[in-house]
Order: sequence, then structure tokens, then C-alpha cells
Amino acid sequence: MKIDVLSLFPEMFAGVFGHSILKKASEAGAASYNVVNFREYADNKHQTVDDYPYGGGAGMVLKPQPIFDAVSDIKSKSDANPRVILLCPQGERFTQKKAEELAESEHLIFICGHYEGYDERIREQIVTDEISIGDYVLTGGELGAMVVIDSVVRLLPNVLGNQESHMKDSFSTGMLEHPHYTRPADFRGLKVPDVLTSGNHLHIEQWRQRESLKRTYQRRPDLLEQIDLTDEERNWLEEIKKEQI
Repeated sequence: MKIDVLSLFPEMFAGVFGHSILKKASEAGAASYNVVNFREYADNKHQTVDDYPYGGGAGMVLKPQPIFDAVSDIKSKSDANPRVILLCPQGERFTQKKAEELAESEHLIFICGHYEGYDERIREQIVTDEISIGDYVLTGGELGAMVVIDSVVRLLPNVLGNQESHMKDSFSTGMLEHPHYTRPADFRGLKVPDVLTSGNHLHIEQWRQRESLKRTYQRRPDLLEQIDLTDEERNWLEEIKKEQI
């Protein structure tokens, strides 16, 4: 996957792309990153990328020309048809499902804004996806882009050490993930559930499924409204509800 990022602060991405899973993905050839300062595409001698909004109001608005030209230049060098992603509070809320969808793409272009907002013609003419990582406002789109890129790249083939890891992540199954334990089995009197040391893989899997359902009911019951539960899961849910009384 090829990933291009348009940002006025490209240095912010050095640490993110140079460590952990994103670095591993790059070294393995699964993903490549290119961060472009779109100020370099400004067609005025002062490289101005923002201006006052028509009609007045607070703040400055990003001009269309630098971003239009930057995206056009990147596209002209691509063999794919890139998806152009705008990070903004007005976009659709980012989910694991969206990450899985984007992970199928060959080329992604992220636009990170600053100031009050974008000229509307950017949204209308060159953007394919608008994404928000939550109902709050950040100084710019850089942190949002980092979040989306991290969640997408880890889904690419051969990036995670265990290919099944992301399949059972929270939200990948529609529910929150079950609790995890590791050695020692008894830590300061706090013991691992017996089923996990039983060696009975069927019982272990059933325990994990039930605990996943329980945790989702306790912490994110809204998620259960979007899931078609099996008969077994519905029975478990009734038991869990009785346990809470």
C-alpha cells in the first residue's frame, strides 16, 4: 500500500512511521509512506496556503489551489486510483469496519488541515472520504491521520506476527475483546481463571466468547444492537443480565 500525507507539519510523522508496526510494515514492503508539505505547491511568493473566509468570521480557511495541485501531482505518479481522505470533525466516525475497508486499497492520500477549515471546493471535487476519529476538535488533522494509518496498516498481510491477531481484536467481531492473562498463573494471590489452564480448547474458546459478550454488555451495550447473536449467545446474555442484578 502506498500512503501519501499532505501536511503543513511533516516532521510530526517521523517518529510514528519510524517505529513499531508501521516501521515493520515499511521494512517488509507492505506499506510505503510519503509526507508532503503542501505549502510547497502554493502559487504565490510567500507560499500562503490560507486566507480570510468570504462573508467574514473568525479564523482562516485553507485555500483550494495548493491542495488541488498537490493531490493532482501525486495522482499523476500513481498506477492506482487513490482514495483521498480528508480528516475533519464533519466526517463519518472512524470504525474498525472502515479500517478494514481502507486496508483493501492500493493507495491512500490523507489531507491534514489546520486553521478554521477547508475551502468547500476541496471536499466537493477531490475528496473521496471524510473521516473523524471522534466527537472533539484537534488543532489539525495530523493526529487523526496517524490514528487511521496505524489502524489500517496493521491489517495488511504479513504485517502482524500472527495473522489471526487482528481478526479477534475489539470491534473486529462486533464486540469488545475478552480479558487476557499471562504468566504467572498466581500473581500475589490473584489467579488466572481455571479454564485457561485446563488445556480444554473448546471450553477456553467458549469462555472467551462469553467474556467478550459480557464485557460488551457491561461497557458498550450499544454495540449489541448491531449484532445478530446466536442462540447460545442470547442464552449467555440472559445469564449475564441476571448476574448483574
